[in-house]
Amino acid sequence: MSILRQAHDVGERVITQANARLLERSSGRIRQAIGLDQDPPPPCNDPETSYMPLGGAAREFHVDLPAMLVGGLASLLLQMTHPLAMAGVAKFSSYREDPLGRLYQTAQFIGVTTFGSEKDALAVIDVVRSIHEGVSGFAPDGRRFEASDPHLLSWVHTAETAMFLKATELYGPRPVTTERADQYVSEMARVARDLGVLNPATTKDELWADLEAFIPELELIEAGKSARNFVLRGVSRKPHEVATYATLVAAAVNLLPDWSRSILGFPKIPLVETLLVRPAATAACATLRFAVPVPDITTPA
Repeated sequence: MSILRQAHDVGERVITQANARLLERSSGRIRQAIGLDQDPPPPCNDPETSYMPLGGAAREFHVDLPAMLVGGLASLLLQMTHPLAMAGVAKFSSYREDPLGRLYQTAQFIGVTTFGSEKDALAVIDVVRSIHEGVSGFAPDGRRFEASDPHLLSWVHTAETAMFLKATELYGPRPVTTERADQYVSEMARVARDLGVLNPATTKDELWADLEAFIPELELIEAGKSARNFVLRGVSRKPHEVATYATLVAAAVNLLPDWSRSILGFPKIPLVETLLVRPAATAACATLRFAVPVPDITTPA
């Protein structure tokens, strides 16, 4: 009996190791395809020193890579509709020359401010604030823009938080209650304040009210059209990567408010989106979630 038990244990270990290697290879290929070819930094699980609360909504939502990819793409598209924000991107951003590098930097910022210690989060926020100080100029219509302007910072924060939240609500692994959504917005407000935003929203209703207050300022300038087309094309070349990316982009467009879709030139076809886009995006997110397992963020360091 002991020999049989030993054989069983060995066989179980072999199967477990084989599955782990398969998942690791799948995870590596997917992360590389979307530009995240470096491992995320280890989380800070000390409640006394972590920047975001352990067990909070931000940690729960941001650990889910598929929803964050969809929300991130939607956020980029939405942000393109502000002419002053896009004027700054056109003049200072290297997204065309190094799109994956820009994606990685953004992912690192979100990762550190979500899962890092207060010390590390404030350090990376200080770096971003110092970069913003050097980003200024004039839009095509002659208006001056400054990346450190609290109003522009509010636009970027509001668009990003709203799209991450909506992506989690539609494509996340579990339902999101109103209380949890409000908690998420409140937690993200800390990042906004530390970046220089004045009076950021702390509830979901306030967040969407802030977002809609920007509507009179929005239009798609030439730099926005160029960035929109660049994001729609993507940088993947392998057929399966192109197909996956196209599905994620379609899901991202599906998140956008109707008024922003009109500005971006995206028609809304409800039947197609209900019967095709959302089911396909849900399936793609489930596949990504299997291939890139959610890391453990609860075990104390």
